[in-house]
Amino acid sequence: MPKILIANWKMNKDLKDAASFIKAFKKDIKKIKNSAAVICPPFTLLHEMKKMLRGSSIKLGAQNIYFEEKGAFTGEISASMVKDAGCEYVILGHSERRQYFNESDELISKKVKSALKNSLKVILCIGETLEQRNNNSTFNVLQNQLERCLKDVSEKEIENISIAYEPVWAIGTGKNATSEQAEEAHKFIRSLLSKICNKNAAANAIIIYGGSVNENNIADFMRIKDVNGVLVGGASLNPETFAKICSVRVL
Repeated sequence: MPKILIANWKMNKDLKDAASFIKAFKKDIKKIKNSAAVICPPFTLLHEMKKMLRGSSIKLGAQNIYFEEKGAFTGEISASMVKDAGCEYVILGHSERRQYFNESDELISKKVKSALKNSLKVILCIGETLEQRNNNSTFNVLQNQLERCLKDVSEKEIENISIAYEPVWAIGTGKNATSEQAEEAHKFIRSLLSKICNKNAAANAIIIYGGSVNENNIADFMRIKDVNGVLVGGASLNPETFAKICSVRVL
């Protein structure tokens, strides 16, 4: 299974910065095989990024959507709009959306359904806070988030959803889960998916790790059998650094 490596630029870069990044990154991505690179820039860059990525293997993704198709929802963007802008992927349920914008699992579930309806591939983020981990409730948190966010999603639709395990305490903190912690969480998620859908779908599910991933620790995560890729934040803002992350090979 090819590894999927996702760059989440968050609220960073203008058009000039993006053009400079893509020019440098395109040169390196040609040497990278058996990996799929996805870049998720701010909404303002999507249309132009589609043009910049033309002819390359790099995929385009959005950082969020609203679940309604259209209407009086000032400031929101629909799944069909980001699809029209050239997106193939969308990140949903990121811990920063949950924390700063009070997004619930129920709201995220609606967004998941809207994304799938519009043929977008979903990167669904789940993860526990430090307090929850210290209280030994990590598995309960992951189970509740996954079951609620995937409510009424069919087994066939699961094929277009990648699960991103992102421990909240490792997002933008410089701290990352140990390989043992990541392996334990990913195994649990895969076993849970076998109950939600079936064993075959769970075995083929893409489960990625996110949380202070960089060029120094990427190899540790890629060695884990149940880790099918990574969701990269700050380290994805530099084209050389992200290229190094994408080029890691683990036998």
